[in-house]
Amino acid sequence: MGIFKRLRDMTMASINDLLDKAEDPIKMLNQYLRDMQDDIQDAEIAVAKQIAIEKKFKQQKEEAAEMVDKRAQQAMTALEQGNEDLARRALQDKKEHQARLDEMTRQYDIAKANADQLRAQLQEMKDEFTKMKNKKDLLVARAEAAKAQKSINQAMSGFGKDNAAKGFDRMSEKVMQLEAEAEASKELRSESKSLDDEFASLKTNDGIDDELAALKAQLAAKKQ
Repeated sequence: MGIFKRLRDMTMASINDLLDKAEDPIKMLNQYLRDMQDDIQDAEIAVAKQIAIEKKFKQQKEEAAEMVDKRAQQAMTALEQGNEDLARRALQDKKEHQARLDEMTRQYDIAKANADQLRAQLQEMKDEFTKMKNKKDLLVARAEAAKAQKSINQAMSGFGKDNAAKGFDRMSEKVMQLEAEAEASKELRSESKSLDDEFASLKTNDGIDDELAALKAQLAAKKQ
């Protein structure tokens, strides 16, 4: 059967070689398992047919055995009643049923051996499928981990090196430029005081001097 050859090929093939050729390992693994399930279903149908043949021959063998026993008993009954001719005919029919029993026994033994072999092969396929399914779960986990690691590696390859680092450098220069401009603006404002600003400053100073003079006068009065 071709299904068993495919099973052996799948078992002997290297999973890693298959994954190397697959664009998506997870999809490919699922497809392999679906193919194996299809093979198992085909095998189950073949086994069921062989079991049906086995049961058919078993039934025919049992029917022939019953007729052999029946005719033997009938022959004995006929002899007990003195009917030798009837006993002879019963024994002749018993002989024919015995020949049929021998043939059905032979056919049943062959059918049962074939059915047992197919049952064993079917069980082997199911065991192999279970093993491949467990292996697939492990490979899927490894594939997902590898994808995650690849994504992180790709993200980390440019992390803080190009765009971000250069962007920070540009912003740092821009902040320094703004600070320099603010300082320059402050100095320009100090240099460009208006005449009114200077007089206002003088007035502020005169007021302080007047208050200081008043305090001195109070102190001198206390001393007198």
